[in-house]
Amino acid sequence: MELLNYDTLQKSGYTGYILKDAPEKVMQFGEGNFLRAFVNYWFDVSNEKVGWNGKCVLIQPIAMGLTKLINAQEGLYTLYLRGNENGEKIDRKRVISSVSRCLNPYEKEGFDAMMALAVSDDLEYVVSNTTEAGIVYDPACQISDAPCSSFPGKLTQVLFTRYKAGKGGLVILSCELIDNNGKELLKCVNRYIDQWGLDDGFRAYVNQDCTFCSTLVDRIVPGRIRDAAEVAKLEEQNGYHDELIDVGEVFGVWNIEGPDWLAEKLPFKAAGLNCPVVPDVTPYKKRKVRILNGAHTGFVLGAYLAGFDIVRDCMENDTVRSFMNKMLYDEVIPTLPLDKKDLTDFAAAVQDRFNNPFVNHELMSISLNSTSKWRARNMPSFLEYVELKKALPPCLTASFAAYIAFYSTDIQELTDKGLVCKREKGNTYVCSDDRWALEFYWDHRNDDDAALVHAVMTNEQMWGQDLTAIPGFEAAVVDILKKIRAEGTLAVYADAVK
Repeated sequence: MELLNYDTLQKSGYTGYILKDAPEKVMQFGEGNFLRAFVNYWFDVSNEKVGWNGKCVLIQPIAMGLTKLINAQEGLYTLYLRGNENGEKIDRKRVISSVSRCLNPYEKEGFDAMMALAVSDDLEYVVSNTTEAGIVYDPACQISDAPCSSFPGKLTQVLFTRYKAGKGGLVILSCELIDNNGKELLKCVNRYIDQWGLDDGFRAYVNQDCTFCSTLVDRIVPGRIRDAAEVAKLEEQNGYHDELIDVGEVFGVWNIEGPDWLAEKLPFKAAGLNCPVVPDVTPYKKRKVRILNGAHTGFVLGAYLAGFDIVRDCMENDTVRSFMNKMLYDEVIPTLPLDKKDLTDFAAAVQDRFNNPFVNHELMSISLNSTSKWRARNMPSFLEYVELKKALPPCLTASFAAYIAFYSTDIQELTDKGLVCKREKGNTYVCSDDRWALEFYWDHRNDDDAALVHAVMTNEQMWGQDLTAIPGFEAAVVDILKKIRAEGTLAVYADAVK
């Protein structure tokens, strides 16, 4: 079967939207599954919906990458968006044509091409997702490197080359999963300006003419389809061989922190896409952490003890689903600083996302590092609810008790891999967490429930405070933990939603 390219695609009879030639408006650092299922998808839809007429040039961020594969397919690849939307099962196929080519800057030809693109009159945006470790300042980088090893170093080289050519400033959209990603990237660039002794005019160009945007990305991207039989079936249907098939969930939102004018400059608003430009992404990150991530951490530990193994099965159980929804709608949403409809719409999408028929999301994978996760994702909602309502939130209180139960149910041994416990279903499981947290539970394995709860709540290394100071919390958790031991977490979850 022939490799996907424009000629092969035409022969296959594909009738979807395709744009073969357009100005290269985006320099994108990163060519992996996430960016291709997220950023390049938004630009592709913008080409179709509002005639944005732009292409993205991908830059391979490390020495090994996908440049040859991408160029062999002339930038084309097949994207499947799969999941639930308003309760309906969705499996959408789209051939993405917003990518023109990929450059490997670690080869002279690729580095020269990157610098040629830097001075193009068509270039408007830089997009990046170089992983959480990508936005780092490495003092070993020099402006004479071809290229700098760090991404901020490469970006400084690109911007300085553009500045010297007298070209206008760019909009930089950082997608790395760190707080204030755009601001942190700008800090790194300014440090290179200092280190390399670059002129004040360039400093003004970077800080005034260029717009560094922090952004918040949200789409689960499993990436490659690993089932060879499914791949063969899809390629038979498509009529071509695709080395770059990508898979993402249907849901997606890209919150971009920037000035008002940026909403009109970017094509997303006109295309009706879920990519709002906002003055501050912080509330949206809080929304994601408290609702999406908090929902996971809030119910999965107890659900695992109750015998469930994957998220989708939890959503098909009335008790677990009701517990999660009451926690989100009654206890978490009232503490958040965004429009209530925005929050409830986001929470409704969470249920669809968790019920994705194409993803087997294992509860044990979500359980990793649950001590720090409960503190970061659930404790702020718990504390703010107590302050707001002057009462304990039933579901979050039960969630905390389930967290303790997960780390203390029939403890078998402490190994290099983690704390080995055993659930009622009969199998052992391994709690993976910071070593000090695991050693704490091991040391308290012979405590009765009251003593264990007291030890957990007074451990300020875990929570940053003494939780026994919250009126009624300790006694409530002891009672719930005892009920989990005697009747199971489903009985506790059912009590919480009465």
